[in-house]
Amino acid sequence: MLIQICEAEEVEILKGVVSSDHVHMHIEYSPRQSISFLVKQMKGRSSRKLQQEFPQLSKMYWGKHFWATGYGAWSTGNITDEMFNEYLEHHRKPNSDNSNFILE
Repeated sequence: MLIQICEAEEVEILKGVVSSDHVHMHIEYSPRQSISFLVKQMKGRSSRKLQQEFPQLSKMYWGKHFWATGYGAWSTGNITDEMFNEYLEHHRKPNSDNSNFILE
């Protein structure tokens, strides 16, 4: 679902990790796009879709946020692509495939 949202927004996922309670994504996006808009799209669309497909979630999260209200973002600065990818590799389970999206 996150991959589809990124494709629709013309965002390239360089690497990502989906854990049971959070998501890490290393993405490349146009300077005309804002990270806050992209995060809002990903959270909003995925929350809506999950609650449609799993009605019990709708009951649990009715009137509440499915995702946490905040997010963390690093921009290219002192952190290199290699450093971030190495950080994400620590989340990879042994024997998992080598795809750019890792399910923890």
